[in-house]
Amino acid sequence: MAESTPTPDENHRSDVARREQTDAPSVYGPEQSAAENKGGFLSDLLAPVAGFGVSFTNQFRKRPTEEFPEEKRPTQPRFHGRHQLNRHPDGLEKCVGCELCAWACPADAILVEGADNDDTPVEQGGTGRFSPGERYGRVYQINYLRCIFCGLCIEACPTRALTMTNFYELADHRREDLIFEKHQLLAPLSEGMVSPPHPMVEGMEERDYYQGKVAKATPEQEEFARNRSAAAPTHATSEAIGGADPADVRTKPRDEGGLTEGGTRR
Repeated sequence: MAESTPTPDENHRSDVARREQTDAPSVYGPEQSAAENKGGFLSDLLAPVAGFGVSFTNQFRKRPTEEFPEEKRPTQPRFHGRHQLNRHPDGLEKCVGCELCAWACPADAILVEGADNDDTPVEQGGTGRFSPGERYGRVYQINYLRCIFCGLCIEACPTRALTMTNFYELADHRREDLIFEKHQLLAPLSEGMVSPPHPMVEGMEERDYYQGKVAKATPEQEEFARNRSAAAPTHATSEAIGGADPADVRTKPRDEGGLTEGGTRR
């Protein structure tokens, strides 16, 4: 088979490539040696110092120091800090004891025990109503020795009862003090709220609470709470919510800055 004859264009490209290879300096040729030998005694003396130029430059600059804990650095709006159990506007708890947060926790840091709400009068041995649903969280614990602050628990909560605040100072001297109980996680009572147990707003159903139709506690709820406080001792009330007597428990610090639900929490 006869070989094909190169075209004039192919011959021209081959000549150009051959000329470029001939004219290009070798990596280890005289030009490279001259470049390496360029410079004198002073350049060789200052070469190691030039490597620390950035370090020497910043050594004499004034660096700002955060005076923590006297001056606390503000956190981001969606910072994952300590948890909080939220309330409805009349004071009833949003937690319904479904335990979905405990199932979603990858670190097994949450313990929830639900119980049924009891509308039986206190005089007849009823424990009262703590949430608008059928059940409420009788026991709620978060072990901050295990918690990784991933936020999966608040994503799993169907009633947005559990959110995360901007509070992050959780260090303590004893391990048992880092297991937070329900009374430590509950949001403080705001204006217009009544401490449960007490009945729901008259004429309202559970769905009405989540639709925002309840603005604050009614006079009937306030009167019920006053009568209950006068009739029931403090110890009986604390046992009904599944916690210890607040007088026997060391109070943990709450959020600073007066955070409100739906604000800087997620």
